[in-house]
Amino acid sequence: MSIQIPENMEEVAMKIAQYQVHGQHLEMDDVIKDAVRDTLQEFMDEALEGHYDDVAWAGENLVVTDVMGERLGMAAPIRDSFIEDFKTDADELVLRLEQQAAQIVGGR
Repeated sequence: MSIQIPENMEEVAMKIAQYQVHGQHLEMDDVIKDAVRDTLQEFMDEALEGHYDDVAWAGENLVVTDVMGERLGMAAPIRDSFIEDFKTDADELVLRLEQQAAQIVGGR
């Protein structure tokens, strides 16, 4: 995983603190949402050996689309939101996102 993508709540707090030092304010939930999306995007890029598909938010779900804009798959939280999933068990969420990326890539 990239060093810039927070993988747990401690890293989220560190990222927020780093930005505050430079006078920028980040909301915790926004940092978590970005981390979840970026994590799935990184797993997709890794599985495809390049950036061919895009991951974007669609409500509380993440949708994967190809270069033509065709929907390839979706990842959904197991709790009310990915933010809640991340706060409850970030390690489990990262593993689940990795599995979902593999399923989406394998379903082509």
